Formats: sequence, structure tokens, C-alpha cells
Amino acid sequence: SDRLLVAVSGGKDSLSLWDVLHRLGYDADGLYIGLGIDGGVGYSAESQRKAEQFAAEHELRLIVVDVAEVEGATIPEAASLTRRGRDKPCSVCGLTKRHVMNRVARDGGYDVLATGHNLDDEAAVLFGNTLSWSVGYLARQGPVLEASAQGLARKAKPFCRFYERETAAYALLRPIEYIYDECPHAVGAKSIYYKEVLNRMEAERPGLKLSFYLSFLEAKAQGVLPSQGETGAAGLHPCETCGQPTSAPGQCAFCRTWDQVRARHGLTVERASPR
Repeated sequence: SDRLLVAVSGGKDSLSLWDVLHRLGYDADGLYIGLGIDGGVGYSAESQRKAEQFAAEHELRLIVVDVAEVEGATIPEAASLTRRGRDKPCSVCGLTKRHVMNRVARDGGYDVLATGHNLDDEAAVLFGNTLSWSVGYLARQGPVLEASAQGLARKAKPFCRFYERETAAYALLRPIEYIYDECPHAVGAKSIYYKEVLNRMEAERPGLKLSFYLSFLEAKAQGVLPSQGETGAAGLHPCETCGQPTSAPGQCAFCRTWDQVRARHGLTVERASPR
């Protein structure tokens, strides 16, 4: 009976997840975040078109949040104006998407925020965090991330055990039209490199990715690795601007970043409502 909000990008994983949840009878709305990324191929515009087409064909509700309308600049523009994203916009992009997803889920009264992360995604993240022993990130990784503080949405990754090729096959067989292009800014990303390394290992030892991920979950369940509860939500307080939980003093990182962007742009904006 939970109300689900599915983060959709126009790609195969998120649209397939929305399709599966709808077919299983869940009350699931979609959320598309317009990032204003062009890359010479109209990436964001085409992604939005695919998401809107899917929603229309299946008579589903799609909430659209255009970052430029709401915050005053596109992601590439914002990245160029901040130290956080000057070299690569991915940091500003990730920060913004997490904030918007949580805000819409909270304000819309949704019980769960679902994302289309597949096994390849999760194994790559796990691989990177293990190489650097990022204990905090390892503690929070898993199929479900509980709402550890008031104002944080409960998050779920229902496709976390499915290989990317399996979700691609599902989308092909349904059939679901999705955008094939990767984000233009993903070139050179560490996550892509980790995926390539794991693919080579998987070719030599089929099933390695699944074994790696499931062994990690088992180690967490047995207490060998820290869990989310052990890191907890200690020190979190509402951001003085947006009200979302943050460990930073005063404002959260999102509000500080976008205040800086607007100041350098010379902008003041009235926040637009999601469509």
C-alpha cells in the first residue's frame, strides 16, 4: 500500500523499473529532473521526451522538475560557477538530484523513493568504496536505505541484483523506448572505469559481480561491516534555508552551492512548482 516515487531518467533501467512496479500493481508515480545538459546531442531534452512518452502511453503521472526554472541555472552553468563542479559537473549534478528527489518525495507524501540502480551500478560503487575503505558510504549502501532522520525519504533499489544486460533485455522485450546515450559528462568518470574493470573480471569468472555484491550484503548482515544504524543520523539538523536534514552548520551543501551560483549569476528566483 506504500506510495512510490520512481526517479526516471529516460534510460532503460528506470523506465523498466517503473514498468515493473506498475504491472505489479504498485501506486507509483515518476519523477524526471531536467538538468539542462545538451552535450551537442540534446541529451536532457531527449531524455525528458522518452520519460514523458512512457508516462503518456501507460497513463502514469510524471512529475517534472526543471532545475533551471527552479534554481536559476542549468547544471553545466552551475558547475562552471562553483569550485565544486568546475572540473566536472557530476558533483553538482549528484548533489542537486539527491536534494530534488528527497524534496519531492517528502513534500509529495511518498513512502519510498525507488531508483533503477542495477547490479553493475552497485558493484562498481562497492568496488570504488572498498578500494578507498570509505566506511560511511559502505554503511549506507544496500538495497534499502531507511529514513534515518525526519525529512529524509526511505530509498529502495529493487533492481540491485539484476545485471544491466537483463534490464536491457526486459526493455527490448516489452518494448520500452529509452535513450541509449550516456550523459556526455560521464566520459572519464571513475564509475565507468570500475565497471570496465569488473566486466573484464566477469568475463574470466562469470557471476563474480553478483557474488561480490551478495557477499558484501551478507557481511553487513553478520555485523562484519558497519551498518546504517551504526553510523546513524547523529548530528543532523534541519537546513536553515530548505529544512532538509544536514550535518553542516547552518545551510546544507545544496543551498550553499546554489546561493553561490545565483550570486555569481546575479539572479534571484522564485521557486517554481513541480509540474
